[in-house]
Amino acid sequence: MKKIRVLTIDDSALMRQVLATLLSKDPEIEVVGSAPDPYVAREKIKTLHPDVLTLDVEMPKMDGLTFLEKLMRGHPMPVVMVSTLTEAGCETTLRALELGAVDFITKPKLDVQKGMEEIAREVIDKVKAAAVARVKVPRPSFSTNPTLKDEWQPVVPAGPGSRAMLKTTDTIIAIGSSTGGTEAVKNILTALPAHTPPILITQHMPPRFTKTWADRLNSLCRISVKEAADGDSVLPGHALVAPGGYHMVLDRNGARYTVRITQDPPVNRHRPSVDVLFDSVARYAGRNSIGVILTGMGGDGAKGLLAMKQAGARTIAQDEATCVVFGMPKEAIKLGGVDKVLPLGDIAGAVVELVGRS
Repeated sequence: MKKIRVLTIDDSALMRQVLATLLSKDPEIEVVGSAPDPYVAREKIKTLHPDVLTLDVEMPKMDGLTFLEKLMRGHPMPVVMVSTLTEAGCETTLRALELGAVDFITKPKLDVQKGMEEIAREVIDKVKAAAVARVKVPRPSFSTNPTLKDEWQPVVPAGPGSRAMLKTTDTIIAIGSSTGGTEAVKNILTALPAHTPPILITQHMPPRFTKTWADRLNSLCRISVKEAADGDSVLPGHALVAPGGYHMVLDRNGARYTVRITQDPPVNRHRPSVDVLFDSVARYAGRNSIGVILTGMGGDGAKGLLAMKQAGARTIAQDEATCVVFGMPKEAIKLGGVDKVLPLGDIAGAVVELVGRS
């Protein structure tokens, strides 16, 4: 069996050693080398031909973002970022995902060795997912090159479908995603009109990152986007993002929808869990809902999407060709919980059309 060849890039000798030790415990992974900075890494990529890189965000000589951008232009390959749980770290990591990084892991602030050992399974899973991921390299947008079409900003035609949304404030749109999902969700939300029915989003992401991501989406979208708080109303023209480390569930009191934020045990090893969100939408919104499952490793959300479909919801899965990792959609399709399988660029238009029929 061919092992996954990993090169670790980090200016900390301790971090390079810890990552090598953790990853080498898995029989399917071989750490073929390490580098203290991007200049050494560039030469080692040429000679060692790794399948996956782990890349620190903050390094001397050249920062991780600059190196990632150069790498994706000249030699695109799967990269897992190693980030810190700071506001600046969150912003930089989200930018790295926009530039084409597959995923990220968070570096403990204090006892690095012990902290990394506690998330060893997550680190190994993310490297394995990166090894089979489709690397998405965004093309320049209209703002940087007017001769190129921006494939990340699909245009949803205005028309009767968009107007019908105003009549259908009961509809709840539930979206679940994981690896590759930050960009996939952005693709959909930026294409939706301002009066889209309420949207609830569960993206596998740690605390602090979800708020930064929600704020970033809010600056780009016609709808309002925020990290959910317990008791928030579910309103047209608004999207709520499940906070990292918490489940988000839909609740209903008469005709009024709200969300509850809980720290119930992880489901499918995740908190927030897509299954938890989808199950609650099936229970309280039923046929007045649309479920969308996007790129991600594992099977979280598959059973919940089936529950939504059985309750009368319309359901959509992202297709394999446009997924970074075709795990969650694949499991949902296998279970029979999906009505339509669509390329990412067609999902926003399909949601508009389904709402227009409601």
